[in-house]
Amino acid sequence: MPDTLAQTAKEVAWDRKDLLDIKGLSTDEITLILDTAESFKEISERDIKKVPTLRGKTVITLFYEASTRTRVSFEIAGKRLSADTVNISTSTSSVQKGETLIDMAKNLEAMAPDAIVMRHNVPGAPYILASRLKSSIINAGDGAHEHPTQALLDAFTIREHKGAFSGLRVSLIGDIAHSRVARSNIYCLTKLGADVTISGPGTMLPREVERFGVRVVPGIREAVRGADVIMMLRIQRERMGKVLFPSVRDYSRFFGLTPDVMREAPDDVIVMHPGPMNRGVEISSEVADGPYSVILDQVTNGVAVRMAILYLLLGRGGEYEGAH
Repeated sequence: MPDTLAQTAKEVAWDRKDLLDIKGLSTDEITLILDTAESFKEISERDIKKVPTLRGKTVITLFYEASTRTRVSFEIAGKRLSADTVNISTSTSSVQKGETLIDMAKNLEAMAPDAIVMRHNVPGAPYILASRLKSSIINAGDGAHEHPTQALLDAFTIREHKGAFSGLRVSLIGDIAHSRVARSNIYCLTKLGADVTISGPGTMLPREVERFGVRVVPGIREAVRGADVIMMLRIQRERMGKVLFPSVRDYSRFFGLTPDVMREAPDDVIVMHPGPMNRGVEISSEVADGPYSVILDQVTNGVAVRMAILYLLLGRGGEYEGAH
């Protein structure tokens, strides 16, 4: 690993204005983000968790969908870099009076923010802003399309626990079709060299999903057998046009991760979940809170990864002072 961010920057050029997806990132760019996040993670372990890197910068979080982890994580990341952070919840904004997305964005840019972190229920919405605004746009989830920062923090957590990605066996289990987390993780992990397996009810698997370079297995036991990483996914009920499984009890019975199912997995496996969890549905409390779980590590690492992204987009004018 590079000793400083300056060394990392010499190896990989970063010239992006926005972070919109994983699909468009190169393997080197993904690795740069992970290396940068590793340098920033130490800040969160200090007594005074702040560096002046983005002093004078303004970051707006604009969320059209409910969020806890992602929104708060970005706000904490900005504050720890000394940026001014402003949260806008559309439930209490002029959106309720009929203001369009473009009009809201133009009005926000008139106030000269440096970055807008955006979550929207419509796929592609952040791309519209990125093409029209000078501010850096960060996609915090657009419909069922992508959630790039979640995939990056997941990759960071996996690397922390497992080291290299080449040949690593990662199983994604659950509602694949409606999950932006699944899509971004498939792009990210396959680019990094992992072998990705997916499993879920047939009604929750995309058509021709094998074209993404993944292996599909019908049952959860086969998916966890031999896996180095198990990533459980939430049922995306808000994105379903109709009920795609008989009952919650049946879903849990056939695709829930329980202590019994975990007996099929290797002893050194790690269990992940992007949250929020439906305890007792896709994952039992015994597993979520058990020795294999790194779910809270994901939350911790989310701050470091989002600090890295803000730094790369807004703060590359000089070397990161906190690295010394």
